[in-house]
Amino acid sequence: MPATNGARPAAVLMLLGDGPAGTDILLIERAPDLRSHGGQPAFPGGATDPCDASPAATALREAREEVGLDPECVQVLATGPALYLPPSDFLVTPVLAWWHTPCSVAPLDSNETSSVARVPVATLADPANRVLAHHPRTGYRGPAFRAHGMFIWGFTGGLLAALLRMGGWERPWLPAEQVEAPVAAISAPSDAERAPELTGESG
Repeated sequence: MPATNGARPAAVLMLLGDGPAGTDILLIERAPDLRSHGGQPAFPGGATDPCDASPAATALREAREEVGLDPECVQVLATGPALYLPPSDFLVTPVLAWWHTPCSVAPLDSNETSSVARVPVATLADPANRVLAHHPRTGYRGPAFRAHGMFIWGFTGGLLAALLRMGGWERPWLPAEQVEAPVAAISAPSDAERAPELTGESG
């Protein structure tokens, strides 16, 4: 959908690294008690601040604030097109980066982020871990993943599916099991919580 005139810019960091099980990608899981999208997996990221010079600057700053990622350990490779998320009225730019010198990362605020995971690309590409998510209210259907005890869908799932496809990692997985998206993921944010809900609900 086209963005509204008041859509707020934001960015997420799609950070690839060389892990014990091969190439992996960094994901966070939002705290379960959050009213909006509690417990959902997501990429590090958030809304653009006036001090941010670019979407990459936004994504790196947010990753540092959320999990302590050192920007000096990261090489930004590319930025994708800005994508509009109607539920939260954000215009989100995906930032692809390489973690050339992995550093220790962990949730810095347990009230916002419950865990951090490096998920192997091979796990995401395994057809056994891929399903179609169905949003029970909007009728949305899109790619989803079961990995590391997480159910990854919506905006994050769509970006991961595109990454697998464009990176040449995708394996045939359709037709796939269709499952209902978690009910907790469809609650609408209040005005006070209208922070970057860059996780599940896609409209």
